[in-house]
Amino acid sequence: MTVSEIKIGGFGGQGVILTGLIIGRAAAIYDNKYSTMTQAFGPEARGSSCSSQVIVSDQRILYPYVSRPQILVVMSQDAYNKFLPELAPGGMLLVEEELVKVANPPKGIKIYGIPATRLAEELGRKMVLNIVMVGFFTSTTRLINADAVRKAVTDSVPRGTEKLNLSAFDKGYDWGAKLVGKA
Repeated sequence: MTVSEIKIGGFGGQGVILTGLIIGRAAAIYDNKYSTMTQAFGPEARGSSCSSQVIVSDQRILYPYVSRPQILVVMSQDAYNKFLPELAPGGMLLVEEELVKVANPPKGIKIYGIPATRLAEELGRKMVLNIVMVGFFTSTTRLINADAVRKAVTDSVPRGTEKLNLSAFDKGYDWGAKLVGKA
């Protein structure tokens, strides 16, 4: 049985919850897997710390909460500082490299960085940085089929923004594919 625990952290307004929703939807609806998602955010919402936790498995999930994520995706320094101690030994850390300064990471983890905000700005909408991160997650983890994630992106974003969001996904995916290809 393969169970992958994923934690996504950032601040309100970065699309952290939508990121988790897309990953879970892609796994459960389009990739014939099981998934659960839980979320947490401060009372201030926009600008405060938030996270989403996703479990993806090839069998039914009996406990829906992430206890020790093997994959940690962070889009803010606060999220990095808060959630890094939870990362499982040998886990994978994905960071928005222009917003997160990686300091004293545990030995034995894989670290991949992407300038997701800058890539989103190149597309004309800073708001799609989370979709850039979804693409990056997809290519670096290889946990969920890329076509399944593309379908989940299309189903999850506001109507009329599908093309922009798929472009954001592709930017992130291509960035990750190049990094993993070099590793």
